[in-house]
Amino acid sequence: MAPPLRILVATIVHDPEDARIRHRQLPALIEAGHDVAYAAPFSAFGRTPPEGVWGIDLPRAKGKRRVGAVRAARTLLSGMSRAVDVILIHDPDLLLAVLALPWRKATIVWDVHEDTASAMHMRDWAPPRLRPILSAGAVAAEQYAEINFRLLLAEHGYRDRFTRIHPVVPNSVRVPPEELLEPADDRIVYLGKVTRPRGGAELIELARRVPEVTVEIIGPAERDIEDELQAASDEGIVDWRGFMPNDLALDRLRGALAGVSLLHDEPNYANSQPTKVIEYMAHGVPVITTPNWAPKELVEHAECGAVVPFGDVGAAAEVIRAWAADRATRVGLGRTGYDYAKTHLNWNADARDFLKAIEDARMLDLAKRRRPQSTLERVMGRRRGGAGRAR
Repeated sequence: MAPPLRILVATIVHDPEDARIRHRQLPALIEAGHDVAYAAPFSAFGRTPPEGVWGIDLPRAKGKRRVGAVRAARTLLSGMSRAVDVILIHDPDLLLAVLALPWRKATIVWDVHEDTASAMHMRDWAPPRLRPILSAGAVAAEQYAEINFRLLLAEHGYRDRFTRIHPVVPNSVRVPPEELLEPADDRIVYLGKVTRPRGGAELIELARRVPEVTVEIIGPAERDIEDELQAASDEGIVDWRGFMPNDLALDRLRGALAGVSLLHDEPNYANSQPTKVIEYMAHGVPVITTPNWAPKELVEHAECGAVVPFGDVGAAAEVIRAWAADRATRVGLGRTGYDYAKTHLNWNADARDFLKAIEDARMLDLAKRRRPQSTLERVMGRRRGGAGRAR
């Protein structure tokens, strides 16, 4: 068994309650016996550090206001890089914070969550004419990171962006072992951040099309849809609950008629698997998704829901009405989705691969650093800790 590692997990972009970081990776590291520090924008999001880790507050990088957060992170990481074994970063912004750190001893691991180059074209804070330049910078940062650091990929579809083979730790979820609650006929759910490209406007319109069904939205909203969503909530069109702690949010999924994911046709979503789709499956909820490649393939292969055209709210409404009237269909879809998630998309199994990837990254990094000295000793006919020849 490998000795415990001292690991610093860092983000300046993500909510400290991010499910992949806070509710999957951190518990896995702690349960494996590693010493963990978690640096994140706790104050900016109004969050508190979880138990079992040393929490370190950092500024938040948002919109055009990113430089101050990167500088604060670099100051922290520069010092910590000489005290910890592994620094696990979750943002492309933090590549600037770990660039050419002096006297670094820590292994840097970047957990790649999204296609940053494609995402740049969706950032409303970036002037349109600058987006191609920023996108090219993101590609250059990826190439630099691949040469100088260790990478984890959250999607198999990300492999084409890199020239080397990197471990994939998918966005699987903790599939609950308890008995499923049968999907009802009067409530659909959306879980996650609400934005216009993620289908926020379609959710509101869907609620208007099926007034006999409650549309429950769980998650914070970005400014591009926040006012519109708040108005719909005030009018009683949708039931918007805002941010909820992870365990409470997941509990709200149980017994829903359907879980919806109405992502737009955007390059950043083309090969990304929405975690919400897997969460719906893991809780026995039939899925309605738009035809981005990854969720379309998953839902069709697992036979756990329906795929509707981009922007076609009417098609989604028809599916909801059909399932509401057909108990056997919605119960069957929920069961097949749950069974598939339990077998193939279960963090309870994938956590082992994550831990191995972190431990292997450290081992390979140490071996790379020792290689010049060990090679010299071999060439010169010397051995460590002993004489140069047999007696």
